Amino acid sequence: MRAVTVGFFAAVLIAPLLAAAAAGADERQGNAAAGDDGNRDYVTGRPAAPSEAWMLSFGGRLYDDWMKTLDKKAPAGTHPAYPKSAEQTGAVTWRCKECHGWDYKGANGQYARGSHATGIAGIDGAAGKDLDSIAEILRGTAHGYGSVLPDSAIEALAAFVAKGQYDADKAIDRKTGAAKGDAKRGAAIFQTVCAACHGFDGKTLDWGTAQKPAYVGTEANANSWEVLHKIVNAHPGAAMAGLRAFPLQDAVD
Repeated sequence: MRAVTVGFFAAVLIAPLLAAAAAGADERQGNAAAGDDGNRDYVTGRPAAPSEAWMLSFGGRLYDDWMKTLDKKAPAGTHPAYPKSAEQTGAVTWRCKECHGWDYKGANGQYARGSHATGIAGIDGAAGKDLDSIAEILRGTAHGYGSVLPDSAIEALAAFVAKGQYDADKAIDRKTGAAKGDAKRGAAIFQTVCAACHGFDGKTLDWGTAQKPAYVGTEANANSWEVLHKIVNAHPGAAMAGLRAFPLQDAVD
């Protein structure tokens, strides 16, 4: 198990890390977050006048898992464009993150090797591009989202690709997975925001097993890139508060 020694993950979440799960956080798809079934309007609804922050957060959740975000059934089988040489199959191959990575760098980043490696480029090269051109690519035959996503979702996903990305290497050390944050600031944010659901010790929500608990801390230790993405954009299908409207450094801390 890799020890995270810098920033928010180290200071606030170190206790849960002692029970680290062997599998990465992106392998587990449990929705143990508070309010999964309690506030459906917040989870799957849309504001009457969506702010840009909400649109980018929504797009980030679609990038994570559009099926859970929209409460839609997964398409049958493996995505037609998913490389036959890669290791994943089924619904997970329809998730944007599965090819392009939690750091948005695809084959040039965290997913350069391992069970999620596909050899596919990231989306970082599309940052700042025209929204209509990105939407056209998403609807095209390579991605095939035109047949499974409503226009509103494609528009939000395109907005995320164009305007919602951040440079993960500036937030997380690529070699160690340590967040480049301020532990004291992170503790203050966690205790006054995140603890409402996760508890002060980070153990209130457990989507693992008795043998291998899965707390927010074990997830951060296993895959800090995924957890940062979720801190910013929230977790698909859960009534989780995201920090998209705040400076990125708050999420990193």
